[in-house]
Amino acid sequence: RARGFFDVVTYTGNDSNRTISHNLGVAPEMMWVKDRGRTQNWAVYHANNTSEPATDRLRLNADQATVDDNAYWNDTAPTSSVFSVGTDGDVNTSGENYIAYLFASVSDVSKVGSYTGNSSSSQNIDCGFTTAGVEFLLIKSTSSGDWYVWDRTRGINSGNDPYLRLNNSAAETTNTDHIDTFTTGFTVNSDFNTENEVYIFYAIARG
Repeated sequence: RARGFFDVVTYTGNDSNRTISHNLGVAPEMMWVKDRGRTQNWAVYHANNTSEPATDRLRLNADQATVDDNAYWNDTAPTSSVFSVGTDGDVNTSGENYIAYLFASVSDVSKVGSYTGNSSSSQNIDCGFTTAGVEFLLIKSTSSGDWYVWDRTRGINSGNDPYLRLNNSAAETTNTDHIDTFTTGFTVNSDFNTENEVYIFYAIARG
């Protein structure tokens, strides 16, 4: 946990639209919520998910497109002190115990954001970092597509960059070069740059 960057919250469901207190200190820009006692979906909120409303839902364990569903976040954006949940079993069944992971952007540390593809062979995504690009990167198309994860420990360089997909159990893929480092962020190639496609991401700067 670090104020303004990451927080963890636990709560018990009650089957009613409600707010949950948190200690992030700023409005969360991304949230992952999971029922701890049952086989349920990972509910995802991302502030850049869609232009209207941002409270559409995604699922971390699925490659589905974004869905307008007020039973997840009660069509209410989080604030610096609370986030809202609806009545869906993935986020608020009575008596069930839940855990929520909350993320936000911190200058030159982390960036929760989005970009729109322009169909060019590559596009630089500026995260406002001033070091040497990204240490960790998560990208998901708001249309159907996997949750791709890269990190510098396994390799982010000018050649092939191994990736994992959070929504499935497949082994890492090691023979592709979808991203590269960029001084203030990262570069994506044409596979992650489809014309007018909106991609959400979470990036952590190289320390």
